[in-house]
Amino acid sequence: MNLITLFKNSFKVLKVNKNRTILTMLGIVIGIAGVIIIMSVGAGAQSLIFNQITSVGSNLIGIMPGYSDDESPPASIMGIALTTLKNSDAQALKQIKEIESITSYARGVETVTWQNQKTDSTFIGTTSEYPLVESAEIELGNFFNQSVDKAVVREIVLGWQIWQDLFGNENPVGKRVKIKRENFRVIGVMKKRGVQGFQNQDTLVFIPLKSAQKLLLGINYVSMIRAKVTNDDDVPIVIEQIKQILREQHNVGNKKPDDFTVRAATQALDALAQITNALKLFLTCIAGISLLVGGVGIMNIMLVAVNERTHEIGLRKAIGATKSNIQTQFLIESIILTILGGIIGILIGVLFSGLIASVAKYLGYNWDFIVSVPSILLGVGVSGFVGIIFGWYPARRAAKLEPVEALRYE
Repeated sequence: MNLITLFKNSFKVLKVNKNRTILTMLGIVIGIAGVIIIMSVGAGAQSLIFNQITSVGSNLIGIMPGYSDDESPPASIMGIALTTLKNSDAQALKQIKEIESITSYARGVETVTWQNQKTDSTFIGTTSEYPLVESAEIELGNFFNQSVDKAVVREIVLGWQIWQDLFGNENPVGKRVKIKRENFRVIGVMKKRGVQGFQNQDTLVFIPLKSAQKLLLGINYVSMIRAKVTNDDDVPIVIEQIKQILREQHNVGNKKPDDFTVRAATQALDALAQITNALKLFLTCIAGISLLVGGVGIMNIMLVAVNERTHEIGLRKAIGATKSNIQTQFLIESIILTILGGIIGILIGVLFSGLIASVAKYLGYNWDFIVSVPSILLGVGVSGFVGIIFGWYPARRAAKLEPVEALRYE
């Protein structure tokens, strides 16, 4: 018997037992689909991270309170409240000639009210240089001027979505909104910006830094400072200058660690890429377990098939079929099951990956739909490998049956 005949016979056998064939392939389908989806979602998440950081700007430097080494996230990100960073630090950093603009941030979450309309929002206490640092533009009115940077002034700039939620298309400039018990006069509305840096910029409101600190938060420190450097190539030099100036500002001794963390946007990209790669590998291993389970299922089903077809095996051996013919026949059936399951799994994986990417884009995230050729080849290769590994034992068992004993089997 040649290979073409063996393949034809294998398809006939699998077609006769459709339900068993489908159930046998199910584990492989789920496993391969899982691998494709995980690899696609991982690549999409990395594209989201890259797109978000590059949209903010590769020439930005973030300064956060609390020490961390290059491999660890800043302590402030872990939800630890630190008070070591002040707006005076940002003022001191203005002496660095390569810094184009710099601003401080203090934030909180409160309800913004206008007449009978209410909406929850994150308020950002910041300075007049915020639009320069963030490359943000004004839709209506104006942003704060430099005169409010050192004063408690009850002014507010609305994010685009907050404007729509509270006022619809009505011009809000000059009207007063309430946060807590404080009234703020609306002086402007930001242009629609969407999601940047993993946050919807249109749901923010902006208040002068001193006003946010004194009236809403009751603090004298800031949560972050962000500086915009003139040229990308100057970023490493500026980081070193920032560290030197802040150590002097904070009176940090020579042998003591920094009480702040300075990171470039590209450093955050590398760190987050490492995290997503590790997570993708972990989830792929979990999906691999389902492939293992699917392979065991195929082996069990093929062993059952050997028992059911013992008489057939004896008859084929009696008319001249060799051990090699019998073993190849069952091995091909196992490989066909896994390859078909792999192809179906790939199609399902690509479909769901596309659906996830579409939903992410609909929600406003800059998520790329990525299904790599290596992931598809890996799916086909793994499914074929599983078929060979788990189909070998049943095939060998069938080939070892003695013709006379097999013909007597009831």
